[in-house]
Amino acid sequence: MIYDNIRKAKFIDRPNRFIANIEIDGKIEKCHVKNTGRCKELLVKGAEIYVQESNNKNRKTKYSLISVYKGERLINIDSQAPNKVFQEYLLNGGLFQNITALETESKYNNSRFDFYVEADGKKNFVEVKGVTLEENGVAMFPDAPTERGVKHLKELGECIDEGYEAYVCFIIQMKDVLYFTPNYKTHRIFGETLKSMVKKGVYVLALDCEVTKESLIARNRVGIVL
Repeated sequence: MIYDNIRKAKFIDRPNRFIANIEIDGKIEKCHVKNTGRCKELLVKGAEIYVQESNNKNRKTKYSLISVYKGERLINIDSQAPNKVFQEYLLNGGLFQNITALETESKYNNSRFDFYVEADGKKNFVEVKGVTLEENGVAMFPDAPTERGVKHLKELGECIDEGYEAYVCFIIQMKDVLYFTPNYKTHRIFGETLKSMVKKGVYVLALDCEVTKESLIARNRVGIVL
C-alpha cells in the first residue's frame, strides 16, 4: 500500500491512546495515533517518525502517525494497514492461485472474519493480525492482552469443524526479523490457543514487509516458532 503527503517529525509524548504530541516544522502539533496498542518500546521521546498530513479541514488533527524508527529499523504502526497489505498479497497470488470469490469483513455465524476466499476449489476464512513488537530480532504478537484475539482463534477452529479452511496471517510491519512467535510473556492464553488451533487444522502464516516512509508491502514468509 502507498501513502501520500508524508512528513518527517519527532515524537514528544502520548497523552492518551489516540493522540500524540509531535514536533514538526519547529512547532508542537497534535497527531492522531493509528494504533491503540501500547507501542511503548517504539513511541519514546525524541523518536524520529513519519506522519501523514491531511487536507481535510474538518479533522480534529492535521496529522496521522504512520511509522517510527526503532534504532535503524523503520516500523509501520498503522493498524489499518495490515488488511490492505494482505489483500494486495492475496490478489497477487501470494496464498491462492485461482481466486473465484473474495469478501472482506465476512460474517460467519456469530463471527466476522477479515476475509472469506473461495479458491482452488476450497472455501477459506482468514483473520489478519498486525505485528509491531520486536525484541532482539524476533517479532511477537500481541503487545498487550487480547481477549478478542483469543476469540478470533477459537472461531477459526469452529470453521474447521464445519468443513472450511482457516488461516491466521500475521503481517509483520517491518523487515528482516529472525522469526515470529506468540508473546507468551504478555498473553500466554493467546499463545496456547494458537497452538491448539494449529493442531486442529488452522494454518498460520507470518509475512514480513518492506517498509518505507511512503509504503508498506508484503515481502517474505518468515519462520514461526510456537
